Amino acid sequence: MSDLQAADDLPTAFSIPAAWKGDELFNRDDWRVTLTQTHLDDLQQALNAISQENLKPEQINPARFPLPHLGPVLRQIQHQLETGSGACQLQRLPVENYSASELESLFWLISVHLGTPVSQSASDEKIFHVRDEGYQVGQKEARGPNTRKRLSFHTDRCDVIGFLCLQQALAGGNNQLVSSVSLFNEMREHFPELTKILMQPFYYLRHNVDAGNQKPFCQQPVFSVQDGHFAGSFLRVLIERAYASPELPDMTPQQREALDQLEAVAESPALNVTFRQEPGDLLFLNNWVTFHRRDDFEDAEESHLKRHLLRVWLAVPNSRPLNPLFADNYGNTAAGAVRGGMLPAR
Repeated sequence: MSDLQAADDLPTAFSIPAAWKGDELFNRDDWRVTLTQTHLDDLQQALNAISQENLKPEQINPARFPLPHLGPVLRQIQHQLETGSGACQLQRLPVENYSASELESLFWLISVHLGTPVSQSASDEKIFHVRDEGYQVGQKEARGPNTRKRLSFHTDRCDVIGFLCLQQALAGGNNQLVSSVSLFNEMREHFPELTKILMQPFYYLRHNVDAGNQKPFCQQPVFSVQDGHFAGSFLRVLIERAYASPELPDMTPQQREALDQLEAVAESPALNVTFRQEPGDLLFLNNWVTFHRRDDFEDAEESHLKRHLLRVWLAVPNSRPLNPLFADNYGNTAAGAVRGGMLPAR
């Protein structure tokens, strides 16, 4: 069977705004949005009320704080994350003007205009601190974002992931993005048989911090299409841990080749982009159409100069339908559902 015949058994290539390649992203109208003084005034007025009423983040919502000038911009970002490039950098919040608690409130306020924050741990953390915590290899609390090591291309368990940079590293820590739609298209064209494997379910082991999850493993595909909507989802570390488990079958050579080839294609400079998130920059990514990663980094000695970002996981009201196999990890696969995140430990 020829490669062309093999590709006939796959969904057609996707020609959609999320199928950008490399530096094309930086030329997109929806990639970069700059906060104006009018937007910052909106945020300051909201923050004044939040501080005066001593509100916790969970008490901050768009109905209470509509942000008359910034709100419409955030609604457009919400729309474009789902129907556009799937990536937006919002510049620049003057983080040096605010306290730590004020920055959490502002990040929450901006984020809830895009979606519903879901828990990032079994202890119900809705705002996660991305910084080196000094964990050693093998510690159960260790997560990639809490180390200085280079991370591989991956997605997180949410519709949209958001970051606010408070402090950058002394060196390194750059971001890389790749369109998973373009990855699918490239794999489909050049490696159709391997692409078929990536559309079949892989085992995932339960994350070591996912203590509220009663299922030790699940199955889900890397690439899928549901009701005409593409979805890419990938976290190789949990795949590898699953197939290393004596309770599960070994990974087949074909499965390993498919994963290796996927990562090799993602490394192409023609497909991925590298940029540096500076203090005050917010980054929002649609996890279903982008894979992201971070370089390793070197921190300063002073604690206040160490790399530090805030992270949020969002379920968005305009999300796409998902393959039913994602139910174990996301809870609800219907379009627009509040889904994803981690269940609290019982």
